[in-house]
Amino acid sequence: MKIYNNPSRTAWPALLQRPAKDLTSLRGPVSDIMATVKAQGDKALRDFTARFDGVELTTLQVDAATLAAAGDQLTPALRAAIQTAKSNIEAFHLAQQTKVSEVQTMPGVRCWREARGIDRVGLYIPGGTAPLFSTVLMLAAPANIAGCEEIVLCSPPNRQTGEIHPAVLYAAQLCGVTKVFRLGGAQAIAAMAYGTESVPQVYKLFGPGNAYVTVAKQLAQLDGLAIDMPAGPSEVLVGADAGANPAWVAADLLAQAEHGADSQVVLVVATEEQAQQVRAEVVRQLASLPRKEMAGASIANSLILVLPDQQDQLDYINAYAPEHLILSRADARTFAAGIRNAGSIFLGYYTPESVGDYASGTNHTLPTYGYARNYSGVSLDSFVTKITFQELTPAGLQTLGPAVEVMAAAEELEAHKRAVTLRLAALASSS
Repeated sequence: MKIYNNPSRTAWPALLQRPAKDLTSLRGPVSDIMATVKAQGDKALRDFTARFDGVELTTLQVDAATLAAAGDQLTPALRAAIQTAKSNIEAFHLAQQTKVSEVQTMPGVRCWREARGIDRVGLYIPGGTAPLFSTVLMLAAPANIAGCEEIVLCSPPNRQTGEIHPAVLYAAQLCGVTKVFRLGGAQAIAAMAYGTESVPQVYKLFGPGNAYVTVAKQLAQLDGLAIDMPAGPSEVLVGADAGANPAWVAADLLAQAEHGADSQVVLVVATEEQAQQVRAEVVRQLASLPRKEMAGASIANSLILVLPDQQDQLDYINAYAPEHLILSRADARTFAAGIRNAGSIFLGYYTPESVGDYASGTNHTLPTYGYARNYSGVSLDSFVTKITFQELTPAGLQTLGPAVEVMAAAEELEAHKRAVTLRLAALASSS
């Protein structure tokens, strides 16, 4: 990690850049995959799975017996941990439910809004470098709470067994997923976007993935399918004060770096001495990580900023708009009041980003690549549509109607005006 000692603001634009690759070259190949799935359905899915995953599938869907037996393949400790995480995630997302509140905007005119679960949602769960069963919890639990009638999940099969990791299956059945398919990559996104003989077409897509999955979601969105948010490689920014433990800070940085070679981690501190201490700890801890090659590649693309002025620290963080922001500071809550752009914030010395990844209750599906400036992370609202209602009494229409008539006439929309005028005339004649 390169240290930048109090860089001028004119140098900041270069220090805000992510190392992610340009994905435009993938649009052609991914578009071909999606078009083939759209045209050939299940046959294309089997062909692509054999080609990309090395697995010959006879059936795409995971049967009910396999789902029910998945928990038996896990240790009791892992089952208990998954259940704890599910309970916390459900508690946090249940609290996001809002009561219907009717507003009388004027006498006889009442308006309100009600939430409805999206009928059919698709969840993509990566399985390449790690089985992300935690993402199943983050997506399926709120989808179930929202009342989504059909929750479709796709995850790539293991090359050796041809099956999905049992922890993914256990989390899926625990959280009410209705259908699970052994499908990965762009072909899985295409299957959920367009539907095949086996895979239902969904109305909204959720979940992270590799570059091919990211481009497939972008192309599906161009075809009119809703997606959770734009996404890039995962990232963390740690803002640490002098009281932060260098070993803990280094562990936080490496925890994000091990997600992938294109992940980025950033450290913001006030002194070069602290920067040097943390960097030395990163090097020391990296050597013993099982995924040290992947984490090391990420660290090589990462940086440390020494910004003595607290306002500079705040301004840089807001400009970077990190997916994850760890404030390893004694004054974390006070400092956080100045943060406007971040996906999720972790306050204080005892709140590692790992707890949000797994089990604190907040959702770990968050905007990356600076999209925290204008997108929120996944929440209960992500799985619902909100329908507005209005109801007028005769007296309400008589009060409001004349204003509507005047406005419709001014816009030269005679039918709009007439829809009110005819009713008002009927009310006048009956009185």
